[in-house]
Amino acid sequence: MKMRILMTVALSLGTSVAAAEPDNVVSVTRAGTSPSTAGPSRNFTGAVRVDSRFSATAPATVGGGTVTFEPGAPTAWHTHPLGQALIVTAGVGLVQHWGGEVQEIRPGDIAWIPPGVKHWHGATATTGMSHIAISEALDGKSVEWMEHVTDEQYTR
Repeated sequence: MKMRILMTVALSLGTSVAAAEPDNVVSVTRAGTSPSTAGPSRNFTGAVRVDSRFSATAPATVGGGTVTFEPGAPTAWHTHPLGQALIVTAGVGLVQHWGGEVQEIRPGDIAWIPPGVKHWHGATATTGMSHIAISEALDGKSVEWMEHVTDEQYTR
């Protein structure tokens, strides 16, 4: 039904029908079609780049992106209401939950942060790190940002 409506609207506007897609097809977002963005200084320390942000179409609530940390760059402390998965793709990184030990993460490692757990993650002092971050939103929110990681907390 949605496809029929889209086709009707497209034809009435003189738009190509090929642009209209039904809900039940695979869609591909090409690499490089979304610009890289700098990680905002209120959420990160150091140089951080975010690429390929994605979010699902309702009713799904999953979203994420690829985050690249230059050496010495971590996130601020934060939580996720439904948890977060980090899939390390390059470099060497660090992850820590509040009150826990700093753990090293490497390519192929998957770090799971449970819902509501205060944590940070980022590169080591000498090696950059990239990961794919995936989380779900609850009531439209997927992250709660907090204070920056101190030099004492960040094991270099």
